[in-house]
Amino acid sequence: MGQKDAYVGDEAQTKRGLLTLKYPIEHGMVKNWDHMKKIWLHIFYNELRVDPEEHPILLTEVPLNPKANREKMTKIMFEKFSVPSMYVAIQAVLSLFANGRLTGIVLNSGDSAANTVPIYEGHAVPHAISWLGLGGRDITNDLTRILSEGGYVFHGTIRENNVNRRMKETITYVALDFEQEIEKAKNRSSVEKAFELPSGQVLNVGAERFRCPEVLFCSGWDRQESMKKSTIQS
Repeated sequence: MGQKDAYVGDEAQTKRGLLTLKYPIEHGMVKNWDHMKKIWLHIFYNELRVDPEEHPILLTEVPLNPKANREKMTKIMFEKFSVPSMYVAIQAVLSLFANGRLTGIVLNSGDSAANTVPIYEGHAVPHAISWLGLGGRDITNDLTRILSEGGYVFHGTIRENNVNRRMKETITYVALDFEQEIEKAKNRSSVEKAFELPSGQVLNVGAERFRCPEVLFCSGWDRQESMKKSTIQS
């Protein structure tokens, strides 16, 4: 491995056995600005291949992002990257604009958080925003837990977490009627699907496929409100 200061994205994943992976964003908000700057640097010069000094920048933020975070983000863009101008917008508002609407409710589910944002005439309604501290990473973790309970052995390594993430993205699904799906799963072959591990071993995964996403919809799991309740309250 070379002498690079940091690896980002897919490049980091390919070397996950040699690296300590860090997540600078937790629950939708930047927690480590030094690491975040490395990601922005990578995006500008390796992904977009542009000089940020020559382009106005549009950045998105989560709803209810603290003012201090927005100020820090602005300072980095102007002082480190010397952008000529920038604009910060709430992700949900832009999603609604992209669908040609000014008023509506947007549900945004990310890696470590989800939120429901009511929007009226192009402006988020702050007092009605609901926040759920669960996301895709929690589904991956719950899949690991459920598989472990079923006799599969995982030790929480980066490699295993990445395999479980791919498994989640490939074969899991949301049950429209959970109780009905549980009954259906009693005949394991009706819901079972094979997943091949990097080692070549094949796992036959049954009810675990639809049990893990329920963490987003069932109140009481991990002391969080459900996504359904969060959306209705908004």
